[in-house]
Amino acid sequence: MTIEISKEARQQAIASIERYFNENMEEKIGNIAAGALLGFFLEEVGPLVYNKAVAEVQERLQSRISEVDLEVHEDEFQYWRKFDNKQKKGK
Repeated sequence: MTIEISKEARQQAIASIERYFNENMEEKIGNIAAGALLGFFLEEVGPLVYNKAVAEVQERLQSRISEVDLEVHEDEFQYWRKFDNKQKKGK
């Protein structure tokens, strides 16, 4: 699966890579090289980040789903129990 980002996000990421190289590396990186590096990271490391995010979402959803039973549970066969309780109170 290819990870796609918007044109605007790609431009911002390339600018960020260029700035990182300008401020932290001895060599500058051009726009084309920064774009290629971004493409490499999206293809090589992007799936790792994506899969981790999906796993975390699945974990959160499973947690929420397990709570649904507690939130919406209704006891069965309550009619006669109510009826019996009313009769006990009336005596």
